[in-house]
Amino acid sequence: MGAMRIAYFDCFSGIAGDMILGALVGCGVDIDDLRQDLAGLVLDGFRIEHRTVRRGALGAEKVDVIVDEKGHPHRGLRDLREILEGSDLPAGVAEQADRVFERLVEAEANVHGVPADEVHLHDVGAVDAIVDVVGACAGLRRLGIDKVRCSPLNVGGGTVQSAHGELPVPAPATAYLLRGAPVYSRGPQVELVTPTGAALVATLSESFGPWPEMVLDAVGYGAGDHEFDGMANILRLAIGSHADSHVGSGTEGVGHAGPVSVIETNLDDITPQILGSVVQRLLEAGALDAYTSPIFMKKNRPGVQLTVLSPTEHVELLADLIFRETTTLGLRTFPVKRHELRRRHEGVDTPWGRVRVKVAELGDSVVSSTPEYEDCEAISRAHGVPLKQVIQAAASAYLNQKTATED
Repeated sequence: MGAMRIAYFDCFSGIAGDMILGALVGCGVDIDDLRQDLAGLVLDGFRIEHRTVRRGALGAEKVDVIVDEKGHPHRGLRDLREILEGSDLPAGVAEQADRVFERLVEAEANVHGVPADEVHLHDVGAVDAIVDVVGACAGLRRLGIDKVRCSPLNVGGGTVQSAHGELPVPAPATAYLLRGAPVYSRGPQVELVTPTGAALVATLSESFGPWPEMVLDAVGYGAGDHEFDGMANILRLAIGSHADSHVGSGTEGVGHAGPVSVIETNLDDITPQILGSVVQRLLEAGALDAYTSPIFMKKNRPGVQLTVLSPTEHVELLADLIFRETTTLGLRTFPVKRHELRRRHEGVDTPWGRVRVKVAELGDSVVSSTPEYEDCEAISRAHGVPLKQVIQAAASAYLNQKTATED
């Protein structure tokens, strides 16, 4: 049976890059495998240390990035991309990390009122933060995660010292990154969500809310630096699987994914740039799908219909996003029944690296197999090979692997 692998970050005591690394190790990522992945970075002067500690009454994994570098270089997005492009990282990791850094730069540009190409990151441009981001992406890949979800975030309170002086908590860039996410403040009045932690969940998490429905496979605890009275300073990471195996309509092998709803609205006064941004933000906020269709509206005016497929529990969140980001005055919502093929991933080797292939099944039969675009695109960029050639090689490798298994 195919199953979707889900990672759920439980941020009752905030989230930071080192806490994510610790939680990943607690869920089964071998620290030596993580070191091996990070050894591909074209960065010198750092090492990874790991130990088990206690935070309150709980044991947790503490992963520290020890840096020999003196001071924190001020790196811009171009510098970070040069590092990623020159590194030898597992397929898809550099691209995912690039998206995280792009979100960080967008946040800093917004809060300081400067163009993105003039932003030079301070703490998050340092070696330890780069390693945290790349390590988090590599660790999730090691666990075979298909989807990331996140709880509401405890941001803490008070103030924090930064390169720009004393700032309120959450720091302005953190607050910008967490737009659309549920947040609250409880416990110690310190910074609990760092910009790096916020950027990772804002980029990688498809939704924010309660624990998702899944079969729980592993739980890991990543420790923060400090001890708090009355609250364990840890990040809990839950790893589970959701099998697409609920049979609906009496058809074997077609899985019903649970309650979903459609949100629709018609628009005739919105620019293509804004509309494209809205669709992307809806997908990042947890929409299962979002797309536009050309229509003709009253007085024969051309327009578009925005259609969003949403988990029923996320309708209000996505509706709020549409109201904020578009010109619509009203929405239509209605429940629908959804059927899905069972899906799973298989890894195959190509001449340039390993690629995941998404396999869809109907009953006991494989009905389609598709190399993952992100893996292929990352290999294409890293090795200068045409994308279509990588996709063809991965597809062929899967068919050969399948034939060998059947024989």
